[in-house]
Amino acid sequence: MASYTYPVKHPEGTLTTAELHLLLANPTTIAERVFELADMKFIADFLLTGRYSAAGGGVFYDTGEEIFANDAPEAVSPLGEYPVVVLDSGEVVSARTVKWGLDTIISDEKIARQGISYVNRGISRLTNTVVRHVDQVAMAVIASRVTSTFAAGTWDTAGAAVESLISIQTTRAELGLGLDLSTIVLRGAQYAKVIGMLIDDKSLPREQGETAIRGNLPVDALGLTWATTPNFQGANPLLLDTDQLGGMADEDLGGPGYVRSDAFGVEAKTIRDDDAEGYKLRARRVTVPIVTEPLAGVALTGTGL
Repeated sequence: MASYTYPVKHPEGTLTTAELHLLLANPTTIAERVFELADMKFIADFLLTGRYSAAGGGVFYDTGEEIFANDAPEAVSPLGEYPVVVLDSGEVVSARTVKWGLDTIISDEKIARQGISYVNRGISRLTNTVVRHVDQVAMAVIASRVTSTFAAGTWDTAGAAVESLISIQTTRAELGLGLDLSTIVLRGAQYAKVIGMLIDDKSLPREQGETAIRGNLPVDALGLTWATTPNFQGANPLLLDTDQLGGMADEDLGGPGYVRSDAFGVEAKTIRDDDAEGYKLRARRVTVPIVTEPLAGVALTGTGL
């Protein structure tokens, strides 16, 4: 009779009640736990790659800025002067940051009776909730600003998908805006259909096929990056240039006890409440999503996904 070996998660170690209290009293340690335990990462930061400092609660930025100068370059003779051109700016727009956050209470009883697992679950739930909400806001902003559409036709084969995608890329390139539409965002069900189609048509390289099967995101195929998030509910896939679409403007409010891990926007803080005999655990992000170039995205209609 055959025997099977199943993978078992090994214990991550146990902490005494006293050690847990020390952990909760250390903001830097809590920030590291926030980063380690977060199941969801911001797709907002993946799609809106620009980074802006929103000091003072807001940010001013140019939108619709021309990619070319008004005048053509001129021939310059040896020791001659170069012509000077004034670069026109786009429309100046302002955006105000919003402080998104929430608290939960971890009682001394929970710490003593359930240990580190309860603390970890609390950190994960707070962090993932902040990520979900900020992503929902960012995706709503992207969907409202990216208003152009392209009739992509039915995607029933990888070839049909490639044909329509190259067509829209060529059309947008002819505008002379220097855009590189190379990232596609889909709803979860649409993403599943596309990955299944690419695998059936043997259009995924071996390593990318294995990546897709394992469920790691995003996936690179057909010269494009394919991504999905439960926080995008648009009917049509979006084809984006993530380098020029926009960015996230975060405000650093400071304040004692607030810390965040590098490259992760959620700030964390623990507050001891001796009267309640527990700890208030807080997660927040102070930010606003910005779309600076609406033409850096297009909604693909009629795909049949």
